[in-house]
Amino acid sequence: MRTNVYAGPEDLAIIKEAAKRRGISEAEIIRQGIHLAAMANRVWDDPLFSRTFEGAGRTLGKSEGRNTVADAVRRETGADTAA
Repeated sequence: MRTNVYAGPEDLAIIKEAAKRRGISEAEIIRQGIHLAAMANRVWDDPLFSRTFEGAGRTLGKSEGRNTVADAVRRETGADTAA
């Protein structure tokens, strides 16, 4: 697919410099930028995090957080023994 894109002289200079420095074409820099912009503006059907966990209402330490998540997974999967 072909699309015309207009960019200011400052942006074009940055693209040219980046392409030369990285040893890739200016078109590749532009394609990567378009991909990043598309992904940044994508709307997902499902939320990234859909689970909530019961807790003490404070920030947990690393091991306490890991144990809370592991307990929730065991409850959800019906696993009775810890791994």
